[in-house]
Amino acid sequence: MLDVLGRRHGFSLSYTSYDWSCERYLREGAMMPADGLDQLRDKDAIVLGAVGYPGVPDHASLWGLLIPIRRSFRQYVNLRPIRVFEGIESPVRGTRPGEVDIVVVRENAEGEYSEIGGRLNQGTSEELAIQEAVFTRAGVTRIADYAFSLAARRRGRLTSATKSNGIIHTMPFWDGLIAERAAGHPDVTWDQEHIDALAAKFVLDPARFDVVVASNLFGDILSDLAAAVAGSIGIAPSANLNPERDFPSMFEPVHGSAPDIAGQGIANPLGAIWSAALMIDHLGHGAAAKDITDAIAAILAKSDTRTRDLGGTATTAEFTDKLIELL
Repeated sequence: MLDVLGRRHGFSLSYTSYDWSCERYLREGAMMPADGLDQLRDKDAIVLGAVGYPGVPDHASLWGLLIPIRRSFRQYVNLRPIRVFEGIESPVRGTRPGEVDIVVVRENAEGEYSEIGGRLNQGTSEELAIQEAVFTRAGVTRIADYAFSLAARRRGRLTSATKSNGIIHTMPFWDGLIAERAAGHPDVTWDQEHIDALAAKFVLDPARFDVVVASNLFGDILSDLAAAVAGSIGIAPSANLNPERDFPSMFEPVHGSAPDIAGQGIANPLGAIWSAALMIDHLGHGAAAKDITDAIAAILAKSDTRTRDLGGTATTAEFTDKLIELL
């Protein structure tokens, strides 16, 4: 698909594939080799497939591959757009195509997913676990500035996810910094919502939201919920961005792996395809990226080609071939 677009728009891509996976972990005890990050460092972009498999602990697959890439390459913006497309019925009553168009801007390098903490007295009645959340002024202000700038280029509305009524230190700190950065973006209307109320409003009135900025954990949860509102988590893309472009950015579908259907050729490829559009846009080919999202909209609105999660019978390859035909 990307090569088809390259021929149309006058660019070419070269690909290097790496067998860094749970199978490799079971075989060699590590998701990637010791010099894996160095192998990626000079690339323009990274596409990550789904990882995770029974027999490999989830923390081993994530902390052995995905999270080291995000943090070593300062990919502190996790961009997760979602739309309700014509041709896909949302499970949320009254949700109409064209009205729901949300981008969750998730802080991607600190917050609740820190490495600080530990476990003591394992296996005893006094066993305990401590996990520390880490919020820094630099980390919160840079994600806030990115989100406000994005909102200014879209519909001019931003919502900040918080829980400052219950989390006494980090969330009031987050709220104060969001308000501080808002002063520099008078063209953006903004508000804040407690995460529990915000999750309810994502279901009850998803059309009200434009850009939502959230901490690492809150953004992770909200973006999966938004994908479900749109009809399937198999649709949802994401971009792990280093906005300064000092390091390569990484693009991946939001969903994890699906071991129950592995190897059957029936997974929904839309999350990966839309992620490829985000990558092409990041690399400076906005028109080609729009061709992809237009083709996604067209295949859903004008054909009955659907994978099983969307109520159809098409295989992964059949769906992709139809999309390329439209392109």
